[in-house]
Amino acid sequence: MDVELRHVRLMLGARAVLRDISWHIRPGQRWVLLGANGAGKTQLLKLLAGDVWPTPAAASLRRYRLGADIFDDPYGIKEQLAYLGPERQDRYEHYEWNHRVESIVGTGLHRTDIPLASLNASERQLVLRLLTRLHIDSLRRRRFLTLSYGERRLVLLARALASRPKLLLLDEPFSGLDPRNRARLATGLQQLSRSALPWVLSTHRIEDVPTSATHLCELASGRITACRKLSTRWRRAALAAARLAQAADQVRARRRGHRHRSLPRDGGDGRPGGGRPGGERLIALQHANVWRDATPVLRDLSIDIQPGQCWVVHGANGSGKSTLIQTLYGNLGVARGGSIVRAGIEPGVPLQSFQRRIGLIAPELQAIYPRGETVSDVVASGLHASVGLNQRPRAEERRRARLALRRVDGGTLLGRTLRTLSYGQLRRVLFARALVNQPDILLLDEPYAGLDARTRASLRALVEREIEAGVTTVMTTHHSDEWPANTTHELELAAGRARYCGPLRRA
Repeated sequence: MDVELRHVRLMLGARAVLRDISWHIRPGQRWVLLGANGAGKTQLLKLLAGDVWPTPAAASLRRYRLGADIFDDPYGIKEQLAYLGPERQDRYEHYEWNHRVESIVGTGLHRTDIPLASLNASERQLVLRLLTRLHIDSLRRRRFLTLSYGERRLVLLARALASRPKLLLLDEPFSGLDPRNRARLATGLQQLSRSALPWVLSTHRIEDVPTSATHLCELASGRITACRKLSTRWRRAALAAARLAQAADQVRARRRGHRHRSLPRDGGDGRPGGGRPGGERLIALQHANVWRDATPVLRDLSIDIQPGQCWVVHGANGSGKSTLIQTLYGNLGVARGGSIVRAGIEPGVPLQSFQRRIGLIAPELQAIYPRGETVSDVVASGLHASVGLNQRPRAEERRRARLALRRVDGGTLLGRTLRTLSYGQLRRVLFARALVNQPDILLLDEPYAGLDARTRASLRALVEREIEAGVTTVMTTHHSDEWPANTTHELELAAGRARYCGPLRRA
């Protein structure tokens, strides 16, 4: 497929999102789309996919060429375009589409959102081949919403490939993937390079630029600032930058280990999970088993979280990290035989009174807010530990929402709705929501996913200031450079069990 944009612009409300975009994508080209949060990458991909319409202008053109046929709009060819991005993935959470993985991938064959008919034998074989190609065939019988965020991403990539697209559009596909699955995705893209299928992939991390990419397009403030073929020199510079980042990770890890080298590995009291003798328990799991749709996710997990501690939870996709965060918050329960204790929560005390002390950031939270919700209302809802508001926020609540947005450099977003935000801007809004109530506890599930380097650095510094001020923190991440400098404890999960649980280990 050949796609040409000429002098295209896009307005969302009164705001210009894309300005004078001219770009030509030819068969066999594999593009990387770079730019900061809010640069317009997601909207540009949506425009290519036909999900948004360009603002009319005399000289603008959006043209698709497939063989000898030319289309001036995507209606006649939309089924030939495959778009995968965080918002598409979030729809499954929002609408509770919890079908089996095999059926989800099968919807790509029929280009439907949900399964409308059972797959026949040949279709099941094709689905199995796609899952095997991405090394996720073991997930075939699982329910989609029982998967980790990263596992869902790979399943939806298989679904996109099942549609046999003529153009593949991938918005931050590496976000939320562990190293093993990032390698699987990169290998899958490398295999696609043997065909004439063009693709466009957006990313914030230079180290995630696939080796199979052929061209680079850079966006800033809605404009294309560079559009060129990837040179050997650029590739070498990108590789050097990735190696430099890895070296910095190792230095940070050694410094963390040096600061905490005197801490005993079992937490000082002989129990997994650590803690001080006689220390207060803020949240405690004892022999906890947690299930999601008849699937065991956490197994025999014990952990004591005490005031002022900072826990980093790490492990492969599907190891149970997100399930742990949802369990600590109270969205998931512990099976019979195990227990969870939260400070101040006794029989008759509503769980929400504890949740009001928590600042939560999670992919599920980002998925369930309606796109028409205003930024101000989303932030104010954090005061009530609710999704949405039952009544208009009072003047004091609006004031606190404004202050929280300023803390995350999001003051200019105040009057906007969620549908006008980039994924990274929405993440800033969720940070403001988490901090609006001056929480005692932060529960952060992959909080920096989808954020550019500058935004990651500023929000990481904000989190570290909260930890220094005594806020208890539990954070999941796949990236060692995202660990807070003042991390005190770590939990390594493998297949739902604790491989290590205690004070931070030396590098």
